[in-house]
Amino acid sequence: MTTSTRGTRVPAVLVLEDGRTFRGRAYGAVGVTFGEAVFSTGMTGYQETLTDPSYHRQVVVMTAPHVGNTGVNDEDPESSRIWVSGYVVRDPARVPSNWRAKRTLDEELRHQGVVGISGVDTRALTRHLRERGAMRVGIFSGNALPDEGTMLAEVRQSPEMQGADLSAEVATKEAYVVPAIGEKKFTVAAVDLGIKGMTPHRMAERGIEVHVLPATATADDVYAVGPDGVFFSNGPGDPATADGPVAVMQAVLERGTPLFGICFGNQILGRALGFGTYKLKYGHRGINQPVQDRTTGKVEVTAHNHGFAVDAPLDSVSETPYGRAEVSHVCLNDNVVEGLRLLDRPAFSVQYHPEAAAGPHDAAYLFDRFVSLMEGQRA
Repeated sequence: MTTSTRGTRVPAVLVLEDGRTFRGRAYGAVGVTFGEAVFSTGMTGYQETLTDPSYHRQVVVMTAPHVGNTGVNDEDPESSRIWVSGYVVRDPARVPSNWRAKRTLDEELRHQGVVGISGVDTRALTRHLRERGAMRVGIFSGNALPDEGTMLAEVRQSPEMQGADLSAEVATKEAYVVPAIGEKKFTVAAVDLGIKGMTPHRMAERGIEVHVLPATATADDVYAVGPDGVFFSNGPGDPATADGPVAVMQAVLERGTPLFGICFGNQILGRALGFGTYKLKYGHRGINQPVQDRTTGKVEVTAHNHGFAVDAPLDSVSETPYGRAEVSHVCLNDNVVEGLRLLDRPAFSVQYHPEAAAGPHDAAYLFDRFVSLMEGQRA
């Protein structure tokens, strides 16, 4: 249950599952929420972050100290709603200043019932999560807060992210079509595991008609649209639970249809090829992550949101049921696998977001690489 914070200084408490506690003021809706505490290092793009379905069931800590300066507009959301389960900021803007702003961030959080907390030392909280790892958290706000022992017990009873099967909760329930912009050149079946609105738009800009399908789509559903290529989107949860999408991807690989996956789709490709996945200590989240494209040697600044990664060898080519595969991209901060590609079939994936609404745009070429695969297959 949530209520408004407008015109008040309602007390709030953030409680981590290891017992660390931070006190502040309610921001957004007043109430109780639980999720996995993660931090995002982006200094802009908070509206895109909030509406990214990949953040479902996560409480996002913003490392940038000032949040809400540009308010909220109606053009930048990546989906139909805010998906984060909670929001943590240090110094929220009192008055937004942007010509596109329609309302304040606080108003938007309240309107959508998102419980948040402000006035928190987010630097100390981020350091704690970096050292101890992402963990369960609760935000409690209101004038009649329970004692800390009760709050901690409730946090420890909340569900963990490991083992969570969440993609069907955020994906479309009905298929829909995003038409090509200008001349139609290709048809792509996009399996929605938590897709962001900018992703089919980026493909449409390249003359692709995108058929967005539910996360529960079968291989028959995919091929019913007559695709020139198949796309697997980003999404929340543990890839170890995604047996259905893995089976669909394996069917696509069997047929040799050009394939492109991002984020969760990269993890699905990893599993389809026989690699394992694992949970990162605190994940990669933000729009300033350095990644090297090993095929060109180019270093890109990229947008990330993932807490799991593929366990594949960095320095050798692997034999898989679908031919040879290699790690195509790697994170320069920690050597996490950031991309895979098959050498004998037209399939590749990256662990980050080349659509990168709010920037950066270094990785936009990956959509062109997908187009090239489809052109090559057609030829």
